[in-house]
Amino acid sequence: MVNGNRFSLLPLMVLAWGWGLATSGLAAERLKLRLGPLEQSVEIAEVERFVKTGELSPALRPYALVLTPNVRQSLGQGLELNPTIASQAVDDLLRSPTGQRLLQVLGVVVQDTTPQQLRLGLKLAARQAKNINLVNFLKAYPEKTVTIDATSALAVASQLNLKYLESQAINPILKRDLGVASGRSFTSRLNPTQPGPQAVQTQTLTLQDQQRDRTIPVDLYWATNTQGPLVVMSHGFGADRRFLAYLARHLASYGFTVASLEHPGSNAASIFTRGTAVNPTLLKDKSLLPAREFVERPRDVSFLLDQLAQQNRQPGSLHNKFNTNQVSVIGHSLGGYTALALAGAELDLDNLRAACKTQNPLGLAPADWLQCGATRLRDRQLDLRDRRVVQVIAINPLIGNLFGPTGLRGVRTSTLVVSSTKDTVTPALSNQLRPFTQLPSPKYLLTAIGATHLSINDPTSLSQESTFVKERLGPEVASLQQLLQGVSLGFVQQLTPQARAYQPFLTSDYAQSLSTPELPLRLTTELPTSITPLL
Repeated sequence: MVNGNRFSLLPLMVLAWGWGLATSGLAAERLKLRLGPLEQSVEIAEVERFVKTGELSPALRPYALVLTPNVRQSLGQGLELNPTIASQAVDDLLRSPTGQRLLQVLGVVVQDTTPQQLRLGLKLAARQAKNINLVNFLKAYPEKTVTIDATSALAVASQLNLKYLESQAINPILKRDLGVASGRSFTSRLNPTQPGPQAVQTQTLTLQDQQRDRTIPVDLYWATNTQGPLVVMSHGFGADRRFLAYLARHLASYGFTVASLEHPGSNAASIFTRGTAVNPTLLKDKSLLPAREFVERPRDVSFLLDQLAQQNRQPGSLHNKFNTNQVSVIGHSLGGYTALALAGAELDLDNLRAACKTQNPLGLAPADWLQCGATRLRDRQLDLRDRRVVQVIAINPLIGNLFGPTGLRGVRTSTLVVSSTKDTVTPALSNQLRPFTQLPSPKYLLTAIGATHLSINDPTSLSQESTFVKERLGPEVASLQQLLQGVSLGFVQQLTPQARAYQPFLTSDYAQSLSTPELPLRLTTELPTSITPLL
């Protein structure tokens, strides 16, 4: 079962691998494989057995030279897609220019077919399938025999594997060149990973923005002696306001008031509503992520700050708890985009539209498709900056082409970017490392080498069974979550009189003190020149 509160960006992985999946009615049983003059008829079950075991049947042995371990891995790579949203996700994809290009590519691989047959195969598969991969798409194809051009199929397989090869290439470079030059061991009388001295109180508010017709739930965390800036947390696509509850409690125990809000147009509930709606025409936007969410999410935060400023003046337990004139925003994934937009990053819709028209539909990550939803915005220029925001922590942010080559120069805050090198949802190079070079200083980059998209999420409410892809979770990423607590606390403390005492926790020595051989952790203010060619 999938935990409905824990989607983050993952449902949209149907983009890169949306070729899914189980048989229904008339379905393919045999393949005709064409490789130059060679043509061989094989059962799909034989291909499936090769993917699972590596065993080549007699019919597949003539292809032994090209059926390499990398090809086997590419054919078998797949994702778990929640069936309640799968059909809607495929519909959303096929309506887009990316979906049209995907059908064209599949039409080259699958011979003697029509776009209508490909569409039908995708839709039938999406209704029933669990694992999404090329083999399962072929099993769902609505003909008994499918003719495959093996040369084209191998080219497709190699492109699908690019993201994996890319992460393998960059990991050792970052591990080596982001290392601590001094080699000194880190010592401090403070331990920012330990809970603070104050008892934490919590409360949930439900705010109603009548002008925008949005209901915004907010979880508040505070202590008796309040200090420093207000911390606002923005979740990723398909998640909820509890995505970083452990970090919210941690910061609150040191006297910071934390407000973790839920974005009603892109939370888990909204995704299920779109995926299971009996009458989709009742929806204002049938896409899984409406284009207006790129505008409404930052405005949700600004609305929240307006409401809390009023609450601050009211008598009661929350009186004077909200420093809305000095705000730190922590955002994960799509929430990272939200935080940067509030900090002054400017959307570049012309650049985004050009990129979305030309990108390769096979080499895409979910973030690539998701960001292209913003091309439907009609606004020529958008000013989403909120000058009350003075700090930003963007964790695995979705950036890509949203801000173009210059939009991040508009950021007017100190920024901390967190990047996970095995993040298949918002890949590090295009969504964190390259954008980091465009950000003005002061800025920090925390790199978790080998971590995945959800490795930072609240460990008490997320398990491997509630994710769509294999994630690194639990004890093996505990050091990353500890580092996030320590670095976030040190970062937010820079706006308080204790800034100097907490500055050491924003250093490479501190990050490497929590590093493990299984999960190297690095913190820097600049990227090494050795990865410039990759950027």
